[in-house]
Parts: sequence; C-alpha cells; structure tokens
Amino acid sequence: RSHIPLSGRNPALQEALGIRPHVLVLNKMDLADPRRQPVSAGGRAGLGAAAVSQAGDSGASSRPLQAVVPLVARLVANSPRYHRAESSEHSILVIGVPNVGKSSLINSLRRLHLKKGKATAVGGEPGITKAVLSRIQVCEKPLMYLVDTPGVLPPRLGDVETGMKLALCGAIHDHLVGEDVMADYLLYTLNKQQQFGYVQRYGLGQACDHIEPLLKHVALTQGRTQKVKVLTGTGNVNMVMLNYPAAAYEFLRDFRAGRLGRVTLD
Repeated sequence: RSHIPLSGRNPALQEALGIRPHVLVLNKMDLADPRRQPVSAGGRAGLGAAAVSQAGDSGASSRPLQAVVPLVARLVANSPRYHRAESSEHSILVIGVPNVGKSSLINSLRRLHLKKGKATAVGGEPGITKAVLSRIQVCEKPLMYLVDTPGVLPPRLGDVETGMKLALCGAIHDHLVGEDVMADYLLYTLNKQQQFGYVQRYGLGQACDHIEPLLKHVALTQGRTQKVKVLTGTGNVNMVMLNYPAAAYEFLRDFRAGRLGRVTLD
C-alpha cells in the first residue's frame, strides 16, 4: 500500500520469494504523497514494480493497472525454470500484509481485462479473506489466474512505529491498538511532515500540538456525543458528554479516505 511502501512489506514473505519472479504492487497511489517516489524495481532480476491508483478508478489513473499483467507475463517468460509445463497459463499468488487491497487488485484486473464483476469479497478492515481461495481468471490473453490469500503479518514487528503505521492503514484492528493512541500518532506524523490538511478539514484556527483539543473540536463540530447516566443524591441524571473515541475514529477514517491530504507515512 502506498501509504506504507516500506512498513507494509513482510520480511518473511520477501525471504520466501527468493529468486522467484514477482511484482511489487503499491495500491492506492492517489492517497500517497506525490512528492515522494516510493517504489523501485531496484535492478534485481525477476522483480518488477507497479504503482496503481484506488481500485475501480478509470481513465488515466488505470494506466499503471494495465501494465500489471504484461509485466507478470514478461517476468515469467524470462525465467527458464518456469517453462517445464506444456500449458501456457499462468497461476499467480497474490500475497501481502492484511488490508492492503489484494482482493481489490484482483477484482480490478478482472474488470479491466475481462469486463467481469467482483469475484472476491473486499472490505475496509483486516481479515475479510480468511482462507486461500480458488483460482480467479483475470485475463484471456495471456491466460492468467490469480489466487487470493489472507493477509500475513510477521510474528513480531520490528518496532512500535512500524506497528503504528500498519494500524493507521488498517492492517491491524483498531481496537487492538486503541483509536486514541492511533489518532495521537497520526497527528504527530502529520505535523512532523507539515501536512496540515486537517486544519482546513475541521476549520481550526491553527495546527494542534496535542490530540485532546483536536478531538474535542471534532466531537463538537461533528456531533460526536454520548448520553451518560450520573448518580446524584437526588436520583439519576442523564448528561450529554463528548465521545472522544468516536472523534478519534472520525479522524482516522478521514485520513484513510484521503480527506486530510495525500500522505506517505514512511
């Protein structure tokens, strides 16, 4: 995923690939910072690279998507060890960390080359794909099948910051980290990169150094409140309080949808 071109790579998968021909696809380039160039084939044999926009886009943004199938076919054709079978069809495994758009990529390629509808379920949270699925045809010439797989994270993450970046992009369930903690780290990252789109988005007078006033403002302007029952000496009293977790989730959702600007976390 283009938000995390480095943190979004599983080192165990890189080791398992070895010399096998493979293509690194960075999805959702339209949400990444255009001032950065996050993807490169690096001159390694058997490795290709492609950066594609949000799944389902059309027009000029679909051109990188059109390059994926020819790139895969060329890499396989240039690898003599894969010419043992008489069949000319290609079966390609789609792998990566959770919630980076593997299923969306398959559906987009199928829609682009075969004009067919969705073949595998997608969603905005990790764990939608729970098992290795059957082969899905995405192209006729060359005859190519893709296999969707569940996302795989390393058993242990290298550092806390990598984990936070993965969580911000939805590779880890929000509740396992905490929406408030993630919102705090997101604000820190936006300020560090001088990405102040949130100031305009929420109508703030200036950038915030602390997460509490930002969440308070979001809760007030977006109507994120909750009713709380308070016990007093004269009986129960219902009070309306600001819902800070809901405000934090709104902040995260705006980031993931690109409403805070185009940001690359790495």
